[in-house]
Amino acid sequence: MGIVSQEAIVQFQALMDPVDDPLIKTFQNVHQGYQAETLLRFLKAREWSVVKAHKMLVDCLLWRVQNDIDDILAKPIVPTELYRAVRDSQLIGMSGYSREGLPVFAIGAGLSTFDKASVHYYVQSHIQINEYRDRVILPSASKKHGRPITTCIKVLDMTGLKLSALSQIKLLTIISTIDDLNYPEKTNTYYIVNAPYIFSACWKVVKPLLQERTRKKIQVLPGCGRDELLKIMDFASLPHFCRKEGSGSSRHSENENCFSLDHPFHQQLYNYTKQQSLMTEPARPIKQGSFHVDLPEPAAEGTEFELHKFENGNGLSQSMDAIKTNDG
Repeated sequence: MGIVSQEAIVQFQALMDPVDDPLIKTFQNVHQGYQAETLLRFLKAREWSVVKAHKMLVDCLLWRVQNDIDDILAKPIVPTELYRAVRDSQLIGMSGYSREGLPVFAIGAGLSTFDKASVHYYVQSHIQINEYRDRVILPSASKKHGRPITTCIKVLDMTGLKLSALSQIKLLTIISTIDDLNYPEKTNTYYIVNAPYIFSACWKVVKPLLQERTRKKIQVLPGCGRDELLKIMDFASLPHFCRKEGSGSSRHSENENCFSLDHPFHQQLYNYTKQQSLMTEPARPIKQGSFHVDLPEPAAEGTEFELHKFENGNGLSQSMDAIKTNDG
């Protein structure tokens, strides 16, 4: 960490010292004992402006308090059949860890349909995975390795990606905005695999248009990415769609499918939310109904926003026009 960043963190910390309850409690859930690393993330997200980073963090804490985010892990999606439907249509899971101890999250970007539940359930599920990662997975990894581990790796499977994905642009924009405003700089690297020709062609056009900070994080790997990913993780941690060349589908190998509710990660997460619910309200049955979160206005900047903008088809359609123009 350089002198400039250290000075910025000291200034940032001084601005945060006067913060009172209930923001202090929710800030503790955010930093999990790693305040400097948390402040650093928000500084990076605002190009090292202490004033802007401070505003961003305070806005984040207010959002958490206003939407009861600290309690979201005690709000399981029930009944189980509904949660299974969410898992089958919002393809995300955790397949293991990199050799450096970073959690590896897999995302079925091309085959997620988001058509089995309301927007609020998908947003609730997404935030729950974020919170479980930040409050359970990352602290456990930090303790195991004896050093702060505050970021993860994401592997995006583009199998099945079509321009028709534009129909999901509103939901994906909501999710990416929530991440950019409230969970900034949580992803170390995005690895894109099983990219169809249309993605590979458009990537060449879109890449120069992305922010440098975003561009440096994204790597488009050949094929299923197996050989490249094995350089940073063991075979057991590879997402199922990366384990065999030509596997061709995010739904391959159901027994090892990290998207499935039956996968150990989702079983642990779902059981955790049910246990937290019983601890919070032991005498009451678990309530049905989605956990409503204020849906934000689209962010004008941020890694997740830029990536989803391209991933879900908006960038594809624009860059296809550019390719046609250049080829003509």
